[in-house]
Amino acid sequence: MILGAVLAGGQSTRFGSDKALAEIGGRTLLSLAVDMLSGWCELVVVTGRETAPARTVPDWPRAGMGPLGGLAAAMRLAADEGYEAVLSCSVDAALLPEDLPVLLGKAPACLSAQPVVGLWPTAALPQLEALLSSPVVHSLKRFATTIGARQVETASPVANINTPADLAALLPNEER
Repeated sequence: MILGAVLAGGQSTRFGSDKALAEIGGRTLLSLAVDMLSGWCELVVVTGRETAPARTVPDWPRAGMGPLGGLAAAMRLAADEGYEAVLSCSVDAALLPEDLPVLLGKAPACLSAQPVVGLWPTAALPQLEALLSSPVVHSLKRFATTIGARQVETASPVANINTPADLAALLPNEER
């Protein structure tokens, strides 16, 4: 079984407002991400938020740990509830390739250009917790390297929405 996790605990500082609530086609980035993962996962959770269109889980060990804190929260839940892996994406990468599970294959794997999108074995939770407890830089790339995750290329880039201009570039002309 695979647990889906939308990592949504960021501060949206470059965006200027809560980007999880920004819309494409009348739908929030958060709801798009939840729906995408719902098509592939038995359960989807949203980390780092109190309110969401899915079950929420606070970041671990605390808020402000970046995407790894959200991933750790999801992996802890996955371990507690018997899931084999966590399929993660960030709220700003809600427009994922339709064949993402096939692209990623067996865990551990992540997108090379955007490692926040990945399939992580629950068995790697101890390494993630150790990384978050260490003084080294906490990054998904470091975690991916630590556990030997395959870096997967995509045929076309996955959107990474950090600014209003990034969002506008994805909108149809009538929505701009």
